[in-house]
Amino acid sequence: MKEAIHPSYESTTITCACGQVFHTRATKKNIRVEICSHCHPFFTGDKKFVDTTGRIERFQKRYAKGK
Repeated sequence: MKEAIHPSYESTTITCACGQVFHTRATKKNIRVEICSHCHPFFTGDKKFVDTTGRIERFQKRYAKGK
């Protein structure tokens, strides 16, 4: 492998919006995420929608006229 072309691989902290903190190693120093394995509906078993841009409200508003 060539020397001095690879990024440094150091300890980092991953912080979720729910407050969970993970310590690992990566090339970036601090990473912030919106959803982790502790709050994602697939892993928790909760039936909630992960809506980032209001898509569910627009869908319900558009198709509420047919009822």
